[in-house]
Amino acid sequence: MTGETREIRLKRLTMRSSRRGTKEMDLILMRFAAQRLTEMSDDALDRYEALLQENDQDLYAWISGQSAPPEHYAGLIGEIAATTARID
Repeated sequence: MTGETREIRLKRLTMRSSRRGTKEMDLILMRFAAQRLTEMSDDALDRYEALLQENDQDLYAWISGQSAPPEHYAGLIGEIAATTARID
């Protein structure tokens, strides 16, 4: 977004990650956002922001391995799944 600082963008994406509509995706994406967003490049944030436009049912199916994600999201979905599966 034009005129938006990185700090504000990170806060906006964090909020969008936690207010999805399904509790499962709230939990998955909140964890990912908390652990990874600050270290992501602007291009990676662009991909993540585009991913947030997808519906929760598709996202959950991709992350849980029930169906294959579109190729352009495959790497990011893999990162999200790995973050979700990791026990701290």
